[in-house]
Amino acid sequence: MSLEDYILQHSDREPAYLTKISRDTYVKLLNPRMVSGHLQGRVLAMLCKMIRPHTVLEIGTFTGYSALCIAEALKEDDVLHTVEIDDELEDLILENFAGSEHGHKIQLHVGNALEIIPTMNEVFDLVFIDGDKREYTAYYETVFPKLANGGFILADNTLWNGKVITETKANDRQTLEILRFNNLIVADDRIEKVMLPLRDGLTIIRKK
Repeated sequence: MSLEDYILQHSDREPAYLTKISRDTYVKLLNPRMVSGHLQGRVLAMLCKMIRPHTVLEIGTFTGYSALCIAEALKEDDVLHTVEIDDELEDLILENFAGSEHGHKIQLHVGNALEIIPTMNEVFDLVFIDGDKREYTAYYETVFPKLANGGFILADNTLWNGKVITETKANDRQTLEILRFNNLIVADDRIEKVMLPLRDGLTIIRKK
C-alpha cells in the first residue's frame, strides 16, 4: 500500500458522480491529470466548508470536477462562477454539472478569463486559480481588486512537478510564470499566504 492509498483510505470517500467524472476524463481527454482527483477534491470541499464563501470564482473548469467539489460546500443561495477557455469542453462540463445535485449552483462562462472577469460585477469571497499557468500573475492581478477583504485565493500547481526548485535555469513559459507568481505572492504584504505540498502544490492566500 502506498502512502497516498493510506491517506485516501482514511479520508472521506469520493462521491460516486465524481468518480465517474474522473474516469470519463481519463478515457475521453488528453492530459487527464488536470482533473483535481479524490484527495484534492476532498481538500477543496473541506476548505470551502471552513471558509463558507457566498460568491466564488474558479479559473479553469476543465471537466468540472473541482467546481462540483466547491459547489458541494455552498448553500442554495450561493454561487460559483467558473471560467473555461476551451469551448469544446462546454457540452461535457454541462453534462457533468447536470449529473450532480450541486450543479445548479454553478454558472459556466466560456472564454478568456482575463476578458470575462473584468465584466463581472461581483465581490468574491473565494477564488480558485487553476487555469493557464502562463497567466497566473495576470489572473492574480485581475481578481485581487474583486476579492473581499478577508477573502481567499487558492492557487493550484504552485510546485509545478518540482520544477520550481529543479529547473533553476528554466526557459519554458509555464515554469517561468509559476516561479514569477510564487515570488510575487511571497513578497506581497497585502496578504497572508501558506504553500502546501498537496498534489502539485496548493498555495492558500488570504487578503488582509
